[in-house]
Amino acid sequence: MPVQGQQVIEGRASVIDGDTIDIHGQRIRMHGIDAPESGQTCTLDDKPYRCGQQAALALSDFLGQSVVNCMARDIDRYGRIVASCSSGGTDLGSWMVLQGWALAYRRYSTDYIDEEAQAASKGVGIWRGRFDKPWEWRRGVRSTEPTVDRECTIKGNVSSKGERIYHVPGGKDYARTRISPSKGERWFCTEDEAKAGGWRRSRR
Repeated sequence: MPVQGQQVIEGRASVIDGDTIDIHGQRIRMHGIDAPESGQTCTLDDKPYRCGQQAALALSDFLGQSVVNCMARDIDRYGRIVASCSSGGTDLGSWMVLQGWALAYRRYSTDYIDEEAQAASKGVGIWRGRFDKPWEWRRGVRSTEPTVDRECTIKGNVSSKGERIYHVPGGKDYARTRISPSKGERWFCTEDEAKAGGWRRSRR
């Protein structure tokens, strides 16, 4: 769904995953890239690692407290704004692909194909090992919850009001909380990791 006019969203961003951020309560999907999902694992030296979380942390570390400027281009089927975003003059889509933490999303854009080729040749990010393309991984887990590392048992849930709340084992709502990566929900290994991503602990 095209966006009418030149809609600009600006402010400090909370990172949802490697290609999705939140500014002033508005969920924004970055144009032209596709990053590993929050629950996705990749392989490095024949061992699985949580590449989805690594992608999100890379973006979060890069942004810090800096202001992000997004130019809206479209609305996706989940109601998220699709936008080209930058911070400090750096195109975030380009940066994520160059770092190897996202792929050029050829289904919708050819903007970052050159950056992807550079990342692949340098062997950075997910290119260090083996991985499923995010869109292929999503097809494989669409009807099931992602496989979870036994040590990563904290559930990051997005409430009906859009609040990011995490639940720890033993909490009142822990057992009935289900994680849906397509909604921006994810698993965390530690409470510090959850807090760093902009989530708060459940009060129950």
